[in-house]
Amino acid sequence: MASGRVQVPPNCDLTLGLVCVDKSQPGHTVWQMPADERFTNPAGVLQGGFLAAMCDSAMGAASLTYARSVDPDRRVYSANVELKVSFMAPVSPSGMLTCRAEVVSGGRRAAFVEAEVVDDSGRTVAKASSTYLYSDRS
Repeated sequence: MASGRVQVPPNCDLTLGLVCVDKSQPGHTVWQMPADERFTNPAGVLQGGFLAAMCDSAMGAASLTYARSVDPDRRVYSANVELKVSFMAPVSPSGMLTCRAEVVSGGRRAAFVEAEVVDDSGRTVAKASSTYLYSDRS
């Protein structure tokens, strides 16, 4: 970010195959990612850090859509200052994962966001929460 430009989509999302499928409602986003075998741990299930990255991308985007709804003329960066992820079930390397993120509470300086990841059968595999702080973009 040394240049001050923002790359969309970022390389991390491209690597993971993350795609935002809905951001039509302020403060809400829906993302999908394949449960790719390349991201499994030695036990053969998806490594939790990849689920955390999915949640972070979805929640970060939700925080930005929320910030735009608070002040449409303001351009901000949204920085994750803490992240908690609970893993509810193992994820086998097949199918598509869906993450829904929602701003639970927010203002001009920060947003508290929650996310849920489900597999193709609708089973919850992870839940996350995070706080994002806003800073003005020039």
